[in-house]
Amino acid sequence: MSNPIVRSIGILLARIAVGVVFLAHGLQKFQQNGWGGPKGFFEMIDVPLPAVSAFLVTWLEILGGIALIVGVLTPVVGLLFVLDMVGAIFFAHIDNGLWASDGGYEFVLTLGAASLLLTVVGAGLFSVDAVVGRKIGWLAPDSATRRDTAGVAG
Repeated sequence: MSNPIVRSIGILLARIAVGVVFLAHGLQKFQQNGWGGPKGFFEMIDVPLPAVSAFLVTWLEILGGIALIVGVLTPVVGLLFVLDMVGAIFFAHIDNGLWASDGGYEFVLTLGAASLLLTVVGAGLFSVDAVVGRKIGWLAPDSATRRDTAGVAG
């Protein structure tokens, strides 16, 4: 296993990058023609409950992006972003093929995979989750790894 500090620096950099992209996308949705822009787009691509969905996705991307940047509730936010990206793939991009330059799902798939990875590995040592996790337990960095290997004989 790699050095925990180096590993956590890698997670931190990835968390910040993914968080900034989601934050920017959420702000872009919010700033484009107010709520009418995302709602209209969601109606056009037949997203169920377009007004509610547009509101939830926009705020997930804004608040969830910030949450990833600081590393708070990372497994939960990561999972919500995975679901967000699955929806984006199937409602907005699947018919356009893989390549982002053609409106395809290449970028969305990458964001979904990065979100899945953060869901599984957590926020790392340099995060609010690490500080709070030491007190709560389930958010602590590497707590799952310690549980998984606790019964393995050396």
